[in-house]
Amino acid sequence: MEFRGIDTPRAEWTGDCLVIGLFEDGVELTGDLTTLDHKLAGTLQEIISEAEFKGKAESSISARVGSQSPVRKVGLVGLGKVEHLTPETLRRAAAAAARIAQKERVKTLGLSLPTWNGNAAASVQAVVEGIELALHQDTRFKSDSDEKPPKLERVELLGFAGQDAAITKGQQIALGVILARELVSAPANIVTPITMAETAAAIANEYGMELEILEKEDCEKLGMGAFLGVAQASDMPPKFIHLTYRPVGTPRKKVAIVGKGLTFDSGGLNIKGAGSGIEMMKTDMGGAAATLGAAKAIGQLKPDVEVHFISAVTENMISGHAIHPGDILTASNGKTIEINNTDAEGRLTLADALVFTEKLGVDAIVDLATLTGACVVALGDDIAGLWSPNDDLANQFLEAAQHSGDKYWRMPMEEKYFEGMKSVVADMKNTGPRPGGAITASLFLKQFVKETPWIHLDIAGPVWTDKENGYHNPGGTGFGVRSLVSWVLS
Repeated sequence: MEFRGIDTPRAEWTGDCLVIGLFEDGVELTGDLTTLDHKLAGTLQEIISEAEFKGKAESSISARVGSQSPVRKVGLVGLGKVEHLTPETLRRAAAAAARIAQKERVKTLGLSLPTWNGNAAASVQAVVEGIELALHQDTRFKSDSDEKPPKLERVELLGFAGQDAAITKGQQIALGVILARELVSAPANIVTPITMAETAAAIANEYGMELEILEKEDCEKLGMGAFLGVAQASDMPPKFIHLTYRPVGTPRKKVAIVGKGLTFDSGGLNIKGAGSGIEMMKTDMGGAAATLGAAKAIGQLKPDVEVHFISAVTENMISGHAIHPGDILTASNGKTIEINNTDAEGRLTLADALVFTEKLGVDAIVDLATLTGACVVALGDDIAGLWSPNDDLANQFLEAAQHSGDKYWRMPMEEKYFEGMKSVVADMKNTGPRPGGAITASLFLKQFVKETPWIHLDIAGPVWTDKENGYHNPGGTGFGVRSLVSWVLS
């Protein structure tokens, strides 16, 4: 799909479909919209009146125009209150416009949306992301239908001439989000530790990155007993992925992104029962998916930042080799862990991944994981939890992610809650009491980061959606990619 920024006035644009964004307080047609409405034989005012269009955020309406018109179809999308305009508003309005184009089966779309805060580049980037992500359809596992609707071929962004770099940036980030979506949505017989390593290799080859894949024997030499304990029941070999982007010249900073990579989680011997959502445990590598999605975007954007992308990838399965409840594992930093629940496995893989990452000497670490159902109970399906003992890093990340569309809420790290994780026979258990389960999970991870500023993100809720929502279609959402990229670039 081609995007172009143009300076053609709305009243003079010609093509298949013209979509205009209107604020909640601005649905009265004035200025050039009066001229345009005249050219469209009163269609704009007619659809505003008949549908009682009020300009509410994400509302939309469209209609066919008379055959003599230079525009065949016209649409309106709501922007909400003018004082609430953000890049996310534009992202969602652009998605609504893309869905109008899809519904009306058009090939060329003219889109007129306002500029956020005088920042044309950020506005265009958000619009492009919204359109690309709204139109992404993951049909890999569906048989071909007899008739496929025509695809949108060209989008012209009115009033945004000269924004080619912002258009490209939006497309590059969208490609990273789409990769993460497709990894999460694919079943566990398609996305395995082996294919995750192959995906990392493809990114490395395409964008000139360094790749290190630690096999089981390599992990044993590094003493990764926590990670390997989870992996030992699976017939699939574990893969420890370390993908590195290095800029030309001296990097402005060095950071690491660590993603939980459980390609399937049966729960182990604490097997997930009926009603547990075990069939959705293909999504338990959502952190690793976002990590690789961010790597794909960063590889194209080429910032002056060194970035390490890391994931300890495995399945959590059941066999005669499985870890037992009560077993004691030794992580690569020497800490011992009593396993009181084999279904709390993600934190075990992250433990060794964090120890490995800190040895790289980076300035900051962000890990993200579909770690706990407790976080979903606390924050619902749309918001991820953020934990960090470092206020400066937490504030920096939240500020960078503010307009990404990814929602986070900083949660407390209540140190006294770790008392519930102390073990009689080892340094700690891998789970604590049920209350505050997402907090104790973050406190567990904290035992494996000594000094490096660090953030933990629990993305269990927003990694998946069952329904169409803005620029999300049912399936994996690619949550985390945009905010990770914003943080790296900040």
